[in-house]
Amino acid sequence: MSSPHRAALRLVPDPAPGATPRTLGAVEVLPGLVRAALMDMSGAVLRRGEAEFAPGDAAGDSAAVDAALRAAAAPCFVDGAPLGIGVAAAGLVDADAGLIIEVNDAPALRGYPVRERLARFGAPVHVEHRARLQVLGDRWFGPGRGRSDFASVSTGEVLGVGILLGGEVLAPPGGRSGAHMTVAGPDRVCTCGARGCWKTVATTRWLRERVAGTGLPATLAGLAASTDPDAAAVVDEYAGNLALGLLNIQQLFAPGLFVLHGEARDGGEGFRERVVQRLRAASSWSPAAEPPAVVVSSTVVDDIALLGGAGLVLSAR
Repeated sequence: MSSPHRAALRLVPDPAPGATPRTLGAVEVLPGLVRAALMDMSGAVLRRGEAEFAPGDAAGDSAAVDAALRAAAAPCFVDGAPLGIGVAAAGLVDADAGLIIEVNDAPALRGYPVRERLARFGAPVHVEHRARLQVLGDRWFGPGRGRSDFASVSTGEVLGVGILLGGEVLAPPGGRSGAHMTVAGPDRVCTCGARGCWKTVATTRWLRERVAGTGLPATLAGLAASTDPDAAAVVDEYAGNLALGLLNIQQLFAPGLFVLHGEARDGGEGFRERVVQRLRAASSWSPAAEPPAVVVSSTVVDDIALLGGAGLVLSAR
């Protein structure tokens, strides 16, 4: 990383003195990265902040996280408290206590009291698992609008799925993302200590390991653009690995629609079509089920988890 943090900011006029706040706050905490936004009631981003930290710091060493959280959040919230701040956190969270319990790829986040740290901005703080909030963001502001059943999928460095079934988010408080469901053999050791987790074969880390020493591009975008048949084979393998976890979800819950966010966009239409083919081939045994569809978020800046955080504020009110 080139610097301890980086921040971006777009200012809007301040509300009139004494006016009731009509804005929503959202924070996203990922391994090594904090994003924050101030939004209006429609979900439009008014201010934005972003900061990096070293995810490999020892557990309990939260100084770097504190600095990143301040750098990202202060430009958004320092001039006046929003109605509330919704936090979308990777890993396991304790929603009631406002804690991040564990993020395997970021020891510095273990036991991190994110609600306590954000209380300085004078707004109620609500914390939830990122995948659980992401599916709400898609339901309110994305391709899931008007649907009662669908799944929202994070791809890239962070892997996870949020499921809406019968209009309700299918996850316990604190959430489970599906990243650690067993889909691979025991030779694949996960950062959580288990073997065969979906995360071990369907993230950017796997992609980098897969092409190491081959001379092929180390990004999905580079592989998808390459004319090398070996690159096409890796893209196909990656799509198949991603579909492994989605197949389990389709066979258990038949959500019908999967909305892919993050790195999947870089694979283009060919990558999306590969995932669709794998899903439909495995769903053909149930002619009564809706044939699964896959759409990919097309936005350059993917704010769906932040939008879910803003929605959490509204739900809490």
